[in-house]
Amino acid sequence: MDMAALIAVIGVAFFFTYTNGFHDSANAIATSVSTRALTPRAALAMAAVMNLAGAFLGSGVAHTVSSGIIETPTGNQGMAILFAALVGAIAWNLTTWYFGLPSSSSHALFGGLVGAALAGGTQVIWSGVIDKIVVPMIVSPVVGLIGGFIVMLAILWIFRRANPHRAKRNFRVAQTASAAAMALAHGLQDAQKTMGIVVMALTISGHQTTGDIPVWVKISCATMLSLGTYAGGWRIMRTLGRKIIELDPPQGFAAEATSSAIMYITSFVFKAPISTTHVITAAIMGAGATKRIRAVRWGVAKNIVLGWFITMPAAAIVAALMYWFVHLFWG
Repeated sequence: MDMAALIAVIGVAFFFTYTNGFHDSANAIATSVSTRALTPRAALAMAAVMNLAGAFLGSGVAHTVSSGIIETPTGNQGMAILFAALVGAIAWNLTTWYFGLPSSSSHALFGGLVGAALAGGTQVIWSGVIDKIVVPMIVSPVVGLIGGFIVMLAILWIFRRANPHRAKRNFRVAQTASAAAMALAHGLQDAQKTMGIVVMALTISGHQTTGDIPVWVKISCATMLSLGTYAGGWRIMRTLGRKIIELDPPQGFAAEATSSAIMYITSFVFKAPISTTHVITAAIMGAGATKRIRAVRWGVAKNIVLGWFITMPAAAIVAALMYWFVHLFWG
């Protein structure tokens, strides 16, 4: 096995994690920044630290990515498939970041894996794709939308006699905790996805025979995600924090609390790699809709949801094209 190919794949995997960090940093902190619960730099620093910590909380999602989506390919062909999958995901991340569209880095990666695998003649585990990716992709935003709406209704009822100004001030403080929980959940979910890819690369190259995640892989992926998070994704932050709806602190807290709860449950109970972007965006819509349905800018929301549906096929096409190009050199 060509060591240069292994190094190239791991290097691109780390770069993907970095883009994931700055692309998805808005997921954890956009609501807190938009409601002025936290300053942008303080929020990014907190999110970076919590992302780092969250990456060490589990490994179930990583095992799903490394063994539940495509059959582990072999030889140079396998390395070409992983390289192409990562390039496809990175291309989509950078494109959607440029346009300020909060799409899913996770589904870009999964789309890249499927597209590169099909181009390379490697078997796709369609049952795993349906059960662990497509179904959660549809269900989790619906749960986020309904959950955000219900949690916000509960807050409105519980604090119905409270002084509005004092309640908003207290919820700004509470948002520090909910944003931290969201960032921790993001680290738990998204760092593991790259860990799964690196484990596949190490298995293909013969450097390990089990699905265990080496400590250096955990540290490296967590660090790159954390660095990317601190770099910030201001374009997407504006979309989540202001363009969907003008959030107030209680709504921001409701959205973050709902989203983080969903991500912890899917990570620990179902070991399903869901999109933090889908969940927080839907929860923001749900919490915002309690003010009045028209308060949500549904035109913006429609464009975001459309982006969700084209993420996987778009990344798959780029990955397939990249595989055919790379195969000329690694085949």
